[in-house]
Amino acid sequence: MRKTLMGQLRTAAFFLAVFFASASTQAQTPRSVGIGSNPAGTIYYALASGLANVVTGAAPFQMTVQPYTGSSTYLPLLDNGELEFGMVNAVDMALAYNGPDRLKIGGRNPYPFAPNTRLIMRGTPLQSSLVVRKDAPIKNIYDVKGKRVTGEYPAQLAVWYNVFGSLSNAGLTWSDVKVVPVPAVNEGMDALIAGRADASTHAIGSAKIKEADASVGIRYISLDCSPQAEDRMKKAVPGYYLAHLKAGSSTGILEDICGFAYDIYMIGHKGVPDAVVQGTLKAIWDNVAKLPPLHPNFKDWTRERAASADVTMPYHPAAVQFYKEKGVWNAKMDEAQKRLLAVNQK
Repeated sequence: MRKTLMGQLRTAAFFLAVFFASASTQAQTPRSVGIGSNPAGTIYYALASGLANVVTGAAPFQMTVQPYTGSSTYLPLLDNGELEFGMVNAVDMALAYNGPDRLKIGGRNPYPFAPNTRLIMRGTPLQSSLVVRKDAPIKNIYDVKGKRVTGEYPAQLAVWYNVFGSLSNAGLTWSDVKVVPVPAVNEGMDALIAGRADASTHAIGSAKIKEADASVGIRYISLDCSPQAEDRMKKAVPGYYLAHLKAGSSTGILEDICGFAYDIYMIGHKGVPDAVVQGTLKAIWDNVAKLPPLHPNFKDWTRERAASADVTMPYHPAAVQFYKEKGVWNAKMDEAQKRLLAVNQK
């Protein structure tokens, strides 16, 4: 009789443990999470929408896109945990994660300090160059000297670095052009369409570029493809590299050119529950083949690129565990993770 009672107690204890473990997991898994992005019409919005679509369809929670004027607007929300996830590039995150006391590019770092952000997944490289009207006499980066070029970008600071890096490729500075102040990237293209600027910039393949091409006809111009010019650009903006783009590969690329590229990250707050991070990653990992049909820029959003030692911020611990379980985390990544975590522990 005693053995039977003990057995029943053990069984009851087991089911109670399972119940509370399940309840704990459910408590860590909200009904909905948000992913911040740049405005509709940008590559970041398109990629955030695609990821949200896949995650919502496969994870035990919904992911919704929350567009903002630019990453500098929603980085504070990510850092304080009001927003769970975001789409930000590697250069922005180098500046925001290190803070202005540790890192400046072009003598400035106006980004809000965001030490509480963590990398979830390294995604596709963003490719771009300067854009002019199709009939403009500007043929390459050297021809923009003395021309009206969009700048300032207070609501979307990343684009300031885009233009700064492009100018640096040719050994030019902001003082070599006539700056047309605009708040963000879409407004820069609007200035080009309206004839208030001679050159602007926007990501290759974006909806805004298609809109501008349909409106006035546009053309991407080439940066200098030489190793010396690439070195100038890399020195000016760490994280940038040249991208060789073939004629006809996307709207506005009318001939073979060199643009610039840098990686896009999916990031999150360090306090996002492990179950949410791993649920998000599992949904994307298992359904990665569903991404490219949603947008052409997803062609390089791959499992192979997800975990890397060549990143500018540390990964969320649940992401590290996920990649270890998938067998794609290595010793170099461990070293990079320790080095990057140490940045904000000093």
